[in-house]
Amino acid sequence: MTQDTNVKKTIVGLGEILWDIFPDAAKFGGAPANFACSAAGLKTIPAEVYMLSAVGNDAFGQQAIQSLLSHNVCINAIQQNAKATGRVNVTIDQQGIASYEFAADTAWDNLKWSDDCARLAAKADAVCWGTLGQRSQASQNVIQKFVSATPPQCLRVLDINLRSPFWSKSLLQHSLPMANVLKCNEDELPVLSETFDMNGDDHSILLQLQQRFSLKMIALTRGAQDSILVQECGKIQQTETSQIPSIPTQIVDTVGAGDCFTAAIVLGMLNNMKLTDLHSWACQASAYVCSQPGATPRIPVKLHQR
Repeated sequence: MTQDTNVKKTIVGLGEILWDIFPDAAKFGGAPANFACSAAGLKTIPAEVYMLSAVGNDAFGQQAIQSLLSHNVCINAIQQNAKATGRVNVTIDQQGIASYEFAADTAWDNLKWSDDCARLAAKADAVCWGTLGQRSQASQNVIQKFVSATPPQCLRVLDINLRSPFWSKSLLQHSLPMANVLKCNEDELPVLSETFDMNGDDHSILLQLQQRFSLKMIALTRGAQDSILVQECGKIQQTETSQIPSIPTQIVDTVGAGDCFTAAIVLGMLNNMKLTDLHSWACQASAYVCSQPGATPRIPVKLHQR
């Protein structure tokens, strides 16, 4: 990439805003909202980070807006409607792994297209979205229209974020060709390989995905084991790969760690970071999130991008 890092970038989280209802507290969340908060918390390149979603006219909606503001995320693209702000009941097992139960027909399921959406899409340098935010036809239409309206050089980041039963092979088949960056985990990669009829080990499948969809970057996280990045090198069918063991940490919960990893990847790409440096930084940032309660802890200065 040859972008001028002195020009202010526009980064967009696109999709669900919700509250994670833990046994002891309610915490702000939603994968693209977590991404936006992490991107705003990690960045040192000139950038504005936006969230495009919807909240209800209720207490959780007002608290969501305040949470975004407190993380220095721009709220100009937040819509409000008559539906309740999104909620999800979160259960944490003994290993700190989260499971989720989502409320139905919430505010973020009812996104509407507007001139503001079009203006934001036109100036976006990076947008991150997933499959959960597309569980309703209304929001799916807005999300796909937004991504399609971004400039050709925009990083279109699909963090597939599979949450049963809110995805389908058809949705993956429509979403992945729109992306030029892909983030998935060890449970989601086999779904992709089956959906797109690919065989082989993880490395082989990543290379097949990169080549078939001309992806600039693929990030695969494999929990406590490691993570793998595959980056396009600018030459036809040339790639660079990085594989780094996960950083040992005292896990409090894993909610938001993958979203922080994705945010670091995006910032690193926008800042033309060397692949191994970018990867190491993403691992450190996501490990920190695992050591903290909730999805959007304050990022310490030592982890800010250099």
